[in-house]
Amino acid sequence: MDWARLPLVAFDTETTGLTPWRGDRVIEFSAVRFELDAHGALQEDRIERRTFRFHPGVSVPREVVRQTGITDDDVAGAPKFEAHAREIRDLLADGVTIAHNYPFDLAMLTMELGRSGLCWPSPPAEIDTLVLSRRLHREASHHGLSEVAARLGVRLEEAHRAEKDAEACGRVFLALARHHHAPADLDALIEWADGVGRPPVGGPIAAEPSGRLVFTEGPHAGEPVEHHPDHLAWLAIARTRIQGVWQHRYPESVRRWVGRWLRNRAAGHAMQSGRSFGPEDWTPVSCALPDRLVPGGPAGGGAP
Repeated sequence: MDWARLPLVAFDTETTGLTPWRGDRVIEFSAVRFELDAHGALQEDRIERRTFRFHPGVSVPREVVRQTGITDDDVAGAPKFEAHAREIRDLLADGVTIAHNYPFDLAMLTMELGRSGLCWPSPPAEIDTLVLSRRLHREASHHGLSEVAARLGVRLEEAHRAEKDAEACGRVFLALARHHHAPADLDALIEWADGVGRPPVGGPIAAEPSGRLVFTEGPHAGEPVEHHPDHLAWLAIARTRIQGVWQHRYPESVRRWVGRWLRNRAAGHAMQSGRSFGPEDWTPVSCALPDRLVPGGPAGGGAP
């Protein structure tokens, strides 16, 4: 499948803080949908922008007001996130989704969707422009969205507002894809970007109708993948003896998907403090997995 035939949906959130596990909430969400023509050129007249503002149920912290300009008065008459939860989920369900520091926005939105009885939709592709910048601009000392946009000549005004950041993020992705000759095939693009796609069909993981990824076999059959990252890692290294020879239990496509999922979901974070082990104590950083799970270790490609 050619990814340029799919909608490209860049998104961003503004929040009351950085730790959804401690009750921080989304106060602004924006998704910007891009379409390319048959020649791969961006159709400027077909860009769609959707922005929602929400009442978080708590006061907007002063630091957030200073950074975003969003005040308590701005959200006083806004609805709760639940009012638009399904619409937001649908916006993210069927395209190549793009965010800068994807794990943060994913964590915030997963928590908000969960309050509405919904789960993350598992879109066809999830691309992090922060990861791409670190992989493709190794010589750069800063990889914030503003710095990446400036390096690529992408205009970004009113940074730290969801719609402006989302649109700049989408344009950054397109610039990186163009300058670094991203492959046209969707699966190859996901590999190139070290992103996450849907799991291989017929493997030990599948998507339920809701979009939730679950194990289809083994001790955790029917349970969500994110609840058992240790078992997920086992899938990548499990072997079985066939005619006296130890061989991988699962095909390479499954093992590579597991590696990318773990880097983007479980292994791509590091603790801020060695004195605690709760999810709120982890912060996004680059983190290498064992060589067998890293594209280009002994199995091929360059480390993130």
